[in-house]
Amino acid sequence: MSEANRPARPDLRRPHHLIAFGFGSGLAPFAPGTFGTLLAIPIYLLLQSQPLPAYLTILLGLFLIGIPICGRTSDDLGVHDHGGIVWDEVVGYLVTMSLAPPGWLWLVLGFLLFRLFDILKPWPIRWIDRRVSGGFGIMFDDLLAGLFALVVMQAIELTGVIQ
Repeated sequence: MSEANRPARPDLRRPHHLIAFGFGSGLAPFAPGTFGTLLAIPIYLLLQSQPLPAYLTILLGLFLIGIPICGRTSDDLGVHDHGGIVWDEVVGYLVTMSLAPPGWLWLVLGFLLFRLFDILKPWPIRWIDRRVSGGFGIMFDDLLAGLFALVVMQAIELTGVIQ
């Protein structure tokens, strides 16, 4: 690839790049989505004590601000859904954990389930990932992965497999 065709590098001095790249976690040399999801854990720990309506309101706000932030960063870099854009992973994990019981086991299970659905992208996640562009597309497929993981976590909790 010639230098003229190479995508721009993120500039973390620009606030939208800093947020989209998960405050630098998206710059990890391998598995940036996993590092972005790891960033979501302390954010979740700060939010978990919120009443559900407040948690969901904050989550909606984080999703909505992610749309223009990720879209603009993607445009700046010239790559749709650049691998280093991880704000969508942060929000997706927070979706996964929105009804999670307390405890480290649930934190880890939510992490693993979210990463599984984010990586495998079962239908309709893969379909949306390929057809919906811009910041909304970047955010929405991870929102769905978070919802899939949330449903599996709720099923596990209801069956009592994990106590």
